[in-house]
Order: sequence, then structure tokens, then C-alpha cells
Amino acid sequence: MVLPEAEIERLLGAWPVARLATVAPDGRPHVVPIAFVRHAGALWSPVDGKPKRRGALARLANVAAEPRVAVLLDHYDADWRRLWWIRVDGRATLAGGDAAVEAALRAKYPQYRETPLYAGAPALLRIVPARITSWAAEELR
Repeated sequence: MVLPEAEIERLLGAWPVARLATVAPDGRPHVVPIAFVRHAGALWSPVDGKPKRRGALARLANVAAEPRVAVLLDHYDADWRRLWWIRVDGRATLAGGDAAVEAALRAKYPQYRETPLYAGAPALLRIVPARITSWAAEELR
């Protein structure tokens, strides 16, 4: 069953983690977990101060070369009647800092009180949805 629009909006606003899928230069999919907020009709994900591999992040290089991305939110449960997912297909761009987005990220993730919001210069991935699809085994309770 498709999730109701109100439930999609609630989950996009509150769900703590998603997976970002980008396309690598050789065409392979590249998927990483992200923290994100929904603000002004877009999803925003910081390049934050959590430990990362050295060097440039693949997701940023991938978006620069191919801006089409997908973001997946999902819930697994041993009781398969509670399964659901939401996929946001859209276009991503790299943006600088944004005070309203930064405030929303800090409100959603208390961890940003101790973890730097940015790894270096302010950098946010801005994902503008082109299509949102969803599925749930049953109506969410």
C-alpha cells in the first residue's frame, strides 16, 4: 500500500537516518547513510564533522558529475506487517551554509552539540525532490 501524504511528510520530517544513492563516474551505485532535514521543500544533508575517510568524499564528486540521486528511508521489523519505505528521487547540488537549515539540523540531532556541523567549510547537499514513492505492508500505527 502507498503511504498517505501526511505520513510521508511526518516521516520525512522526523526519521533520523536515510541512505543517499549517487552514481559513481564508472556508473556504479554509491550508497551511504546520511543525517538530513527537510526544509523549504528540499532535503539537506551536511558534510559534518563525524570521522570520515581521508580525501574528498565520493558522494560530493558523484553529485558534481551526476546530480540525479535517490534518498531511501526505511523501517524493518521482524513483524513484516510493520515494514515501510519512502524513496525520494531528485537532483542534488552542493550549497554553502544556511542558518535556517543549520538550526533545523541542530534541533533534530542533539549530537551536533558536540560534533561539528561541518567537517571544514560549510557544505550542505541540497536535494530537491522530483518524485516521491512509498510502500507499506499495512497502515502505520
